[in-house]
Amino acid sequence: MKQFETVIGLEVHVELATKTKIFCACSTEFGGEPNSHTCPVCTGMPGSLPVLNKQVVEYAIAVGLATNCKITQNCKFDRKNYFYPDNPQNYQISQLYLPICRDGGIEIETEEGGKKVIGIHEIHMEEDAGKLVHDEWGESSLVDFNRSGVPLIEIVSEPDMRSADEVIAYLEKLRLIIQYLGASDCKLQEGSMRADVNLSIREAGSEEFGTRTEMKNLNSFKAIRRAIEGEKERQIDLIEAGKEVIQETRRWDDAKESSYAMRSKEDAQDYRYFPEPDLVPVIISDEWLEEIRQRQPELRAEKLERYKKEFNIPEYDAGIITSNKKLADIFEETTAICNNPKKVSNWLMVETMRLLKEHDMEPEQITFAPENLAKLIQLTDARAINSTVAKEVFEKVFRDNIDPEKYVEENGLKTVSDDGALRSTIEKIVEENPQSVEDYKNGKKKAIGFLVGQTMKAMQGKADPGMVNQILTELLQ
Repeated sequence: MKQFETVIGLEVHVELATKTKIFCACSTEFGGEPNSHTCPVCTGMPGSLPVLNKQVVEYAIAVGLATNCKITQNCKFDRKNYFYPDNPQNYQISQLYLPICRDGGIEIETEEGGKKVIGIHEIHMEEDAGKLVHDEWGESSLVDFNRSGVPLIEIVSEPDMRSADEVIAYLEKLRLIIQYLGASDCKLQEGSMRADVNLSIREAGSEEFGTRTEMKNLNSFKAIRRAIEGEKERQIDLIEAGKEVIQETRRWDDAKESSYAMRSKEDAQDYRYFPEPDLVPVIISDEWLEEIRQRQPELRAEKLERYKKEFNIPEYDAGIITSNKKLADIFEETTAICNNPKKVSNWLMVETMRLLKEHDMEPEQITFAPENLAKLIQLTDARAINSTVAKEVFEKVFRDNIDPEKYVEENGLKTVSDDGALRSTIEKIVEENPQSVEDYKNGKKKAIGFLVGQTMKAMQGKADPGMVNQILTELLQ
């Protein structure tokens, strides 16, 4: 029986985090009333002229440097001609002949635990198209040009991936690099990171590539994984049945877990590229390039090593915290205030993760201020509140970003540390529970747990468990 190998390359489109569009001053904010973020330039009106947004170039260079690319210091824009209702000019301003970044690569971990470099053929800058809104009940489509002209970089990989696992590892690494750079939020659900999958099948051991198809409409890692598995099986079935794979663009329907043909796959000549006459070439001086290089932030791999050395937290904890820029920022800012990295790590790893899962949230959606988490840690360190109260207060911090000090004061949650008041309550509990006292004296040491519980209940959870245990042990001796 023939063995087949999957060959995969990706085209990843990333919306850049600029406040304005690539060639005009319109807002790039997600949402808004249809066609409210538009002007003559991004709606393709005759006579309007594009003006390049400098920040787009700087973000593209930053991503190129972080992915080990060569920067094209004399690059230019081209017109990619195609006719589609959401493309107002009937061409897209992109880069074909001299893309801004070339010949890079990033290292991923394979399923076997080894390392593998996925090559990056090029990164180019371009403008996004608008969005078609199809009327489900009628036979019409409406067009919203809010997204038209939003700046994109397209990251084109080499066909170096051989499985869905490698694709996901590459995308996760790429997303993390871009998020750490602040170049994009890379939210797949909002379309700010989109991946098109080019996939072909060949006999294992063959050097020749098979016929590839391109799959679009992939807006989650789960959908990408399912699409790769589905398309791989479809192509293998065709080849085993003696049929040919057709080079085409296919749309993945995640609900039906199947793909369907959209159109035959275009090649560069189908777009009739020519140099963009309304934009001058982009000259990137050595000084400008060095200035951007100096501004590059600490990326995940460097941060991970520093956390282990500087903060002495376990590798697993450091790995989870640095796997998301928002978590890493909260960790560092909170630690800077309370100087207790281990406790900050514990609150993020346990309670924060639990609440994120409960509320089906991503770390990017966290709204509490680091200073409020720091205050909570300081309250527990000072034994002003016990761990049970701390968890209750943290839920309020997580949900409403309340000031924990004020909340504890206003709700009378401070730990009762008055030895006399606590001792008299415990004496009463001991008196009311002779059987538990007898059990403890007969060697059933767990009986003290019941007495601690009764004391905490009587004190409305505001006693220090350590002090309760200490006084109980004294009284029961």
